[in-house]
Amino acid sequence: MIEKAGGMEFMKAANQKTALVTGASSGFGLLISIELAKCGYDVAAGMRRPEAAGKLLQQAAKFDVAERIRVIELDICIEAQVLAAARFAEEELGRLDVLVNNAGIAVGGFVEDVPLSEWRRQLETNVLGTVAVTQSMLPLMRRTGKSKMILISSISGVVGFPGYGPYAASKFAVEGLGESLAMELMPLGIDVVLVQPGAYGTPIWGKSFGELKVREGSPYSGMLKRVLAYSERTAKKSGDPLEVARLVARIAGMDHPRFRYRLPRSTRLTGRIKAWLPDRFFQRLIVRLLGKDDS
Repeated sequence: MIEKAGGMEFMKAANQKTALVTGASSGFGLLISIELAKCGYDVAAGMRRPEAAGKLLQQAAKFDVAERIRVIELDICIEAQVLAAARFAEEELGRLDVLVNNAGIAVGGFVEDVPLSEWRRQLETNVLGTVAVTQSMLPLMRRTGKSKMILISSISGVVGFPGYGPYAASKFAVEGLGESLAMELMPLGIDVVLVQPGAYGTPIWGKSFGELKVREGSPYSGMLKRVLAYSERTAKKSGDPLEVARLVARIAGMDHPRFRYRLPRSTRLTGRIKAWLPDRFFQRLIVRLLGKDDS
């Protein structure tokens, strides 16, 4: 299961800060792993395909932190791998100061058109996979004390846009999970933090969300074109994902982090507008923004 990084073993020390990041082969997970390593953490970088670790280790080497990163095989939907990752954290790290639940996928499409198999894949990964990792890591986090669990949510956990139903459902679930966990773990000295990024140019969109699915003859085909155009425009204007990674690293070092962080500024504005406006008015505003369905 374990791949060496940098050719060195972790040095166990009673006061050495440690972290585990899921979905570390690309996107936010890759950048977060590097930023935490730069901040002095020994990082277990979990990924489904450890053979894809080259990019992470090459970038880490540029900052002279490759020796602080260990790649582990971790598909959060496979129970045996989750349990093996927990054993690795216990035996090799010896403590767990920060858990970053980042791994996830994005299934796009209109609710009526997306097959149930795709709904199951979306929720199995983003929700149940996150729960599985959380359950397996909490015993070590409790023993470590003053640990932090950072859940990478999304603006889609606040606003459900048309064509984003499966992804939004999974992120709304992560938001609810985070709220319950925060109160359950507060008495145990574990901080739970939700990070809600907006549109950033990470590979998740190309991997799973490049084409929203619509069946032949669908009444949603007109709006689909507009949703795709909107997604393309948003991707072109997307911010630097490094902003999110740096925020996570800052949160990891905070004594008293807030519960929610939302970025960039345009995303914070979207959340405020939704909170201020009546629900139906906001919904009509979004539909008008996308244009009338002319299918």
